[in-house]
Amino acid sequence: MVNFQRIEPAPGQESVWDYPRPPLLEDTTKHIQIIFNGVVIVDTHSPKRVLETSHPPSYYIPPGDIKMEHLQMTPQSSFCEWKGSASYYTIRVGDKEVHNAAWFYPKPTPVFESIKDYVAFYAHLMDKCYVNGEEVQPQPGNFYGGWITNDIVGPFKGAPGTWGW
Repeated sequence: MVNFQRIEPAPGQESVWDYPRPPLLEDTTKHIQIIFNGVVIVDTHSPKRVLETSHPPSYYIPPGDIKMEHLQMTPQSSFCEWKGSASYYTIRVGDKEVHNAAWFYPKPTPVFESIKDYVAFYAHLMDKCYVNGEEVQPQPGNFYGGWITNDIVGPFKGAPGTWGW
């Protein structure tokens, strides 16, 4: 049996335990920046975020706000019961490369149609990821792509001592 205690959010914070299941997709104007091998590969004020029970938000970036010349599709795929089949990108900047470091939904389910071709990045594989100037902490567990900031509280799926989905 899993034994964890929900962290009560302070004013201005969100608890991942208040996020819905199935997940919620929402527009946001948060400023997202991603740096890889010293290059800002993402700079946007128009991401979308997916909020799902027990997960910190995953941010999906419009392709027009990504230096897409640094992304190359891979044969990797995965399936989400809510969003559909995901495809993956390798990120390469100069002599640094990380395989399957970002994912997108080329044919998402109807509820998630607005993130079609938007790209989400694994924070733990990037040099730095920022939300409104705050450096992101990656969601525990290398499978998960959530971004933790000071305004998000858990415990988070994937953290040691929680549960092993």
